[in-house]
Amino acid sequence: MLSLQEVADALGVHYMTAYRYVRTGLLVGEKVGNGWQVTEAALERFRAGGLEVDDSDGLTPTGPLARGARRRAPWSERLEARLLAGDQRGAWAVIEGALAAGAGLAEIHDEVIAPAMRRIGDKWAVGELEISAEHRASGIVLRLLGRLGQCFARRGRSRGAVAVGGPPGERHSMPVLMIADLLRADGWEVSDFGTDLPVESFVEGVRRLPDLAAVGVSVTSPECLESTAELLAALRVAVPQARLAVGGYAVKDAAHARRLGADEWAGTAQDFLDQLNAWPQAR
Repeated sequence: MLSLQEVADALGVHYMTAYRYVRTGLLVGEKVGNGWQVTEAALERFRAGGLEVDDSDGLTPTGPLARGARRRAPWSERLEARLLAGDQRGAWAVIEGALAAGAGLAEIHDEVIAPAMRRIGDKWAVGELEISAEHRASGIVLRLLGRLGQCFARRGRSRGAVAVGGPPGERHSMPVLMIADLLRADGWEVSDFGTDLPVESFVEGVRRLPDLAAVGVSVTSPECLESTAELLAALRVAVPQARLAVGGYAVKDAAHARRLGADEWAGTAQDFLDQLNAWPQAR
């Protein structure tokens, strides 16, 4: 194990540059006591990645392999490492790095945060990760989404109303938050009903919305598919003018979505937005 000062000396950079490399996930490190340490193997992998050290900002690699490559950097893997380390500041630094590299807000949701949390969930499911670590990572992501939400505010006239939420029994609220943010950024008035809401309450809330264009239902847990079908059937009767879309980890494809009673299947939040903008009532 190498201290950050030893890493900085080996790379020929300032200590704070090495620190920023670790906190943004460019260089894999581990919190030990009050400081950070890096294995020799991690340092060699960092060097072997074709990155020439640039001490101007501590973040931007230079050289032929780096030009135009920052946007394609493994931001999701870097975020996952910070989440598993319980490093909220480092996780936010990764998000800032991806935004600075040119990633849009939808890409942050669909290509950085969502894959990182999916891998963490899969590791917990197969016993590679303690549930406490998964919960800690989820808590950090919720705080990240709270900060990101400010970036999605859009002024101007509303394009109409959209409702989003999860069926009874669904506990994963992050996908719903991500969808809501993306819709607000596109000018829609979003009612986020959260997750695990009784069918009757969900339907009553949706029925009260004026200018309702669509309802999006997110289903992550396969055991909630039955309650999803019940919710969609009730919505079909209550708001026949609205398009119904369903997505999430538990819904495999468009045919599966139609069997559940939806009009559309949205594999990602961006898919839902694209479909919404294509529907006649939305236009």
